[in-house]
Amino acid sequence: MFKKGNKMNYRQGEKGNVLFLILIAVVLFAALSYAVTQSSRSGGGDASSETNLVNSAQITQYPAAVRTSLVRMIIGGTPLDTPITFNTPSDFTSTINTAIKQRRNAFHPAGGGATYADAPGDVMATGAPGVWYFNANFDVPNIGTSGAGGNDLIAFLPNVALGICNKLNSEHNISSIVTWNPTDNLIADSLVDGETLPATDQTDFPAGLSGQPFGCFQDTSNNQYTYYHILIER
Repeated sequence: MFKKGNKMNYRQGEKGNVLFLILIAVVLFAALSYAVTQSSRSGGGDASSETNLVNSAQITQYPAAVRTSLVRMIIGGTPLDTPITFNTPSDFTSTINTAIKQRRNAFHPAGGGATYADAPGDVMATGAPGVWYFNANFDVPNIGTSGAGGNDLIAFLPNVALGICNKLNSEHNISSIVTWNPTDNLIADSLVDGETLPATDQTDFPAGLSGQPFGCFQDTSNNQYTYYHILIER
């Protein structure tokens, strides 16, 4: 009789412990729910801002990778003032069809070996993938050497979404979006057929971006927001 009663006491104690653990779990869940709600109300759950931050990082990482490939080419013996090209892999069997052209191409395995890729549609105003253009017709003030021969090699991404443009400038400590009407077409003058970097100094790059190696501006010729990223400063 004593052993049977002792077993009943143990079972009652186990039930008490289970109820106590359940009560603690309920309290913790309620506290967690309250914390999440307060965080969302205070703006800590701003999904749009976080998405823009992630997408803007994708834009800056790609030209940085291309820059690394160009530096590898230069270290390997390709002078910067030789015709460096950015023809895509679709041109490898036609335009980029000789050994010397391949060595001077940023994307060819025998040259820079950079990976060619479009910008993701999430960062573009149209929602469709964006095309990068590479240009050496401009000299960003207070970057590298100014004057004749000081043109910088720059990657441009036109038609970036406004929210992404604002986030990019914010991350780079640029207070506002500068407006600019380039005198040279950023797309038509891109380095795809092999050009030497021009010796003529272009001084019309907006003063509001002086000293900024990357940033976003509004192109007033087409009312598009364009991101630029200096690949090689001269």
